[in-house]
Amino acid sequence: MYDRILRTTASLQSKVKLEDIENHNRLTPLKMAAKTGKIGLFSHILKREFHEPHTKHLSRKFTEWVYGPVQSSLYDLNSVDSLEKKSVLEILVYGNSIPNRHEMLETEPLNHLLDEKWKRFAGGIFFFNFLVYLLYLLIFTIVAYNKKDNNHTPLGYLYVAGQLLIALANLFFFVTAIIEMKRKRPKLETLLIDGYYDILFFCQALLFLAAAMLYVGKRQEYLGFLVLCLALSWVNLLYYSRGDKHMGIYSVMIQKMILSDILRFLFVYVVFLFGFSAGRFGYTTHSVEDGYTCVKPTFRNISYTTLELFKFTIGMGDMEFTEHYQYKEVFYVLLIGYIILTYILLLNMLIALMNRTVEKLTLETTSIWKLQRAMTILDMEKRLPYCLKKRFRCGMDKNLGTALGDDRRRCFRFGTTHITYTVRLH
Repeated sequence: MYDRILRTTASLQSKVKLEDIENHNRLTPLKMAAKTGKIGLFSHILKREFHEPHTKHLSRKFTEWVYGPVQSSLYDLNSVDSLEKKSVLEILVYGNSIPNRHEMLETEPLNHLLDEKWKRFAGGIFFFNFLVYLLYLLIFTIVAYNKKDNNHTPLGYLYVAGQLLIALANLFFFVTAIIEMKRKRPKLETLLIDGYYDILFFCQALLFLAAAMLYVGKRQEYLGFLVLCLALSWVNLLYYSRGDKHMGIYSVMIQKMILSDILRFLFVYVVFLFGFSAGRFGYTTHSVEDGYTCVKPTFRNISYTTLELFKFTIGMGDMEFTEHYQYKEVFYVLLIGYIILTYILLLNMLIALMNRTVEKLTLETTSIWKLQRAMTILDMEKRLPYCLKKRFRCGMDKNLGTALGDDRRRCFRFGTTHITYTVRLH
């Protein structure tokens, strides 16, 4: 029906470009199909090809040559390439309300177009960013390890320079993370794709800024924030794993498990841990004193009780504490119940859920990784000056020689192979 409307319009008014007409949201039919997630119609429009001379100008795909199962085709990049404003690529990559956008990005020519962008400029820039971030980590680690006074020596000046570089880097992370989160506006269900590392980099910068303010105020508490910031900085190095396919897929699985299985496990585990800790603490505060004073922490301290119960979860608990309290049977009942619910039930359930998550996400993680890489490509492309954008632009200007006469379009060429297997029955 869609093709019939195009043919009818072309026969009545050949110069009218029906697909260039925008609705009140400034969306063409192609952009509307991308915005609403209509993958069937979207794929059909991108690959539409008419062979009749009077309707050939309506095509978006042009076959150049065919040799057996191999063919070379040209795809129209009008409204598709991210160099244009509100392009199809931007709609899909940043459209967190499109549930199947990772599948739509695998539609040709988008899949090959993103691969070409990665090979042409994004891969090199991403690797350079990785080296810069690795240098930042090394400087941060050295500065945090060698805490010196600001004395007037070459090493002292070098130490201050390292501190300034770290401060500027974290200020950059802070501003960039706020801008990206404001632009992407990640939702809870799309946090894995849209805002996972943006939030982590924001927390990293926030911890450093808190440590810097405490350091200026000469408070020793800055060390705690600094240590957390350093640890999180090394964890965020996994962001650059998306540059490699296998490491990127592995990182996606880790993120998915953290945001689903492990979060649910931690919520239930914390409820059990503090519930049983409160029960033990409430009982030990009314226990009979044993007649001597001990400076060692006991189960009359709720923080110590929580820590000891956590040790039981990982098999490092100590049973000797029951000798100094009345009604040891109550302690055993609480302890056995806690071990059954946490060490036996919750941990084994977590392992089973993680195994199921790995099996379920085997195919989906590849698509999510491609979407994350596409988002990285477009983010880096936006930061390039316009002259470099024009230089690294994919495709070629081609005169297609249709019924419109001088029909010049920006096209992207790539070859495909179609292999047909024939089975002979005897």
